Amino acid sequence: MRKGMKAKVVKDDNSANRLTEEERATYEWQMWVSDFGEEGQQKLRDASVLVSRVGGLGSVVAYELAAAGVGQLVLAHAGNIKHSDLNRQLLMTYDGLGTSRVASARQRLLELNPRIDITAVEENITDDNAQRLVEKVDLVVDCAPLFEERYAMNAAAFAQGKPIVECGMYELEGHITTMAAGCSPCLRCLYPDVSATWRRQFPVFGAVSGTLGCIAAMEAIKVIAGFGEPLWGRLLTYDLRTVEFRQIKISRRADCQYCRP
Repeated sequence: MRKGMKAKVVKDDNSANRLTEEERATYEWQMWVSDFGEEGQQKLRDASVLVSRVGGLGSVVAYELAAAGVGQLVLAHAGNIKHSDLNRQLLMTYDGLGTSRVASARQRLLELNPRIDITAVEENITDDNAQRLVEKVDLVVDCAPLFEERYAMNAAAFAQGKPIVECGMYELEGHITTMAAGCSPCLRCLYPDVSATWRRQFPVFGAVSGTLGCIAAMEAIKVIAGFGEPLWGRLLTYDLRTVEFRQIKISRRADCQYCRP
């Protein structure tokens, strides 16, 4: 992938919906980043992001995006809070056991940043709703554990020309890449068909998913604001047992029907 390759995320906007003085005060430390600045913050303010599942990984992604000032979040996650969620799902609480995961996530994020718009969708991603949910946003962060969900989002994002940050973890390992039509291969190129070999429940520490969630949020921020070098065409993997990180180049499959040129 050529250095500087970018995916279009947010349309140019000449509206008067500019940053307020409160927002400038809230985000001033990140606006000091030399190639981000107030222009980058405005792009975050104007952007919308879908986070698929707000569990151990998606909770951290959503938290960091809310803290950074992304203007609109769409959170998709079915089901209620269980005891087993509490070791890693940072937007869930003990008092919320038995109640909606996505409602808890929305409440906690608004406590952090009441200026943003959050839509809570009590559904997991499927072939039936992926197109509809992806249409609502500028960028997708895939935090779903099952490949059926991930493939559905991959197809919708590439069909609509939306960037998608793909990430997953197992035990002390994590992997992440950033994909978009015209900028990279797609998920089907990387994993042609593993849906039958992957399960929703697997061993993991909260610190492992938290590490990955922060990297995923930063990837989304870079793509939205148009700075830095997102992981186009590269898979970043890490193993926290040994604290080893490496990058692997991803190649497009010639017969891929989802991202062929």
